[in-house]
Amino acid sequence: MSNSAPRDAGKRRYLSWSHDFDTRAILLKNEIDANWEEEVKERHRTNQESIRASLALEYGAAAIDQKIINFIDLDTKPFSIISYHNALFHQVRQSFVIGGYYPALVGACTLAERILNHLIIDLRAHYRSTPEYPRVYRKDSFDDWRVPIEVLASWGVLLPEAVKEFRLLMPLRHRSVHFNPETYVKLREDCLSAILHVRSIIETQFGSFALRPWFIAGTLGHVFIKKEWENHPLIQTYFLPNCPFVGPLFAMKHGPDGWSWHDYEDYGSGDWSDEEFASKYNNRDPEKVVKPD
Repeated sequence: MSNSAPRDAGKRRYLSWSHDFDTRAILLKNEIDANWEEEVKERHRTNQESIRASLALEYGAAAIDQKIINFIDLDTKPFSIISYHNALFHQVRQSFVIGGYYPALVGACTLAERILNHLIIDLRAHYRSTPEYPRVYRKDSFDDWRVPIEVLASWGVLLPEAVKEFRLLMPLRHRSVHFNPETYVKLREDCLSAILHVRSIIETQFGSFALRPWFIAGTLGHVFIKKEWENHPLIQTYFLPNCPFVGPLFAMKHGPDGWSWHDYEDYGSGDWSDEEFASKYNNRDPEKVVKPD
């Protein structure tokens, strides 16, 4: 936290917030249940037709059935803290949907490599006193993934699931970027596999929801960052710049310029534990929640 932290910083937490996601694949994939009420069935059909029409506008009507299959196979675009990787991952996904499997494959592999390089270069200054630092302090890029993966895992930056995904993607990257005749035979399969590995990496390391060691457990509807994690290099670098610093009675409002946050100016001095903050947020009196207007 900065030196300009408010007086009531001990009673505030960073709200994990993201508006970079796409869940349309779920709606397209979900089939109508015979036990649903007719009104619900009709609404589901209408939603699916609307999504299909929007995809035809976005990707073109030619070969739209295959494009929709590709779109569904990509699964959802994960809720992710806004960072450099989101725009590039969006381009990879678009390439796959329209059938540009090779550029999407290479793009997914090189994006994973870019994420590794960014993590090392952006965070290594925080780890100067570690035994791993001499292995990475001089280089501006790493094409041997084993080094950054091992170092970032040792620093506690990469979660075990992300380490697993990087290691699964590494051999696919090598045989796809370098010449290998098998690439022609398994192009779409390899491309989809690479994209889903990268999707998992982004969701694991930069996801704005779900169970993560840096999130307070058990809060309803929103996710907040634990106080003890506010000074962690990963959280400081990627999360805090995109997260509003709020008290338990904050409110949100959507307008022409997107979402805005509204809160009391001062919750008073003192400190709440994460458990106390979660309790005050979960049990807040609706009448005391800030009125945005």
